[in-house]
This record gives sequence, structure tokens and C-alpha cells, in this order.
Amino acid sequence: MERIAAWLHEKNPGLDGPIDVDEDLIEARLIDSMDFLEFIDLLEDISGSMIDLQEVTIDDFRTLGRVQQRFLSVPGPAAAASAAAG
Repeated sequence: MERIAAWLHEKNPGLDGPIDVDEDLIEARLIDSMDFLEFIDLLEDISGSMIDLQEVTIDDFRTLGRVQQRFLSVPGPAAAASAAAG
């Protein structure tokens, strides 16, 4: 999450302090339409996975907490075993 926070601070030089995990990044205009594809590229780089835009909604990018949950959470052992068996 540090790289994401650093990127958000870089894009918003007037932003001071930490960004709350529940802060609405879009409503607060920390991510705008011009930066959105760059943000997705950053998430793909951090996660090591491609993001299929057909399988996500804008709400998946709305808060740092949701970004963490949707794109950066490591699946638990049961999910990994299920995926390996599938």
C-alpha cells in the first residue's frame, strides 16, 4: 500500500498526511479520469496480475481498503488449494 499512497501523494502535491483506508479516492478527486489508467497499471505492477476491466467496477477502486481487498490480498490456503485442484 506504500507505493499506492506514494503515487497518490505524487499526483496530489497538496495532499498532506496519510490517506485513510476508507477515504473515497474518487469523490476526494485523488484519482481522476486522466490518472485512472495509470493507477490500474500501478496496481497490475504491484499485484503481478492483469486487471480485466470487464470484471471490475469503479467501486473496486474507490478506497484503499477496497483496492487492498480486491487486488492485493493473497488468497488463503483453501482458495489456493481450490484453484490448484480446478
